[in-house]
Amino acid sequence: MAEGLTFEKFKPGDRYRTGRRTVTESDVMQFVQLAGLFEPLFIDEQYIREESLFGERIAPGSLTFAMAEGLTVQTGIIHGTGMAFLGVEGMRLFRPVKIGNTIQVEIEVLDSKELKPQGGGIVRYRQLVLNQMGEKV
Repeated sequence: MAEGLTFEKFKPGDRYRTGRRTVTESDVMQFVQLAGLFEPLFIDEQYIREESLFGERIAPGSLTFAMAEGLTVQTGIIHGTGMAFLGVEGMRLFRPVKIGNTIQVEIEVLDSKELKPQGGGIVRYRQLVLNQMGEKV
């Protein structure tokens, strides 16, 4: 899609599916460094193996969110038409994203609203991040 959709073209119930992305150890470590998330859960192999609930390295939830946003942008639906990120309502994590998991995002348009003074509108949508098994993450 060369140019994204304007707010008028988004209708409640419209659904989009992104491409997929496999989460690597490099992704996790670069994000941890960039964001300063120096928690044993992300950086200490011995802690991860012996003391964490998961026994293996997992991605920070904020990395999963960032990747979901990136996958959404890559669909092209907001390319050149998206103007601002206004917030997140009710973000919920269902299970950890582990190294080697492949994620994909299902996007559902909830509603759109015209903002006449600004000459555009707001589109509200729900993103559901799924792993390679189709499970919510």
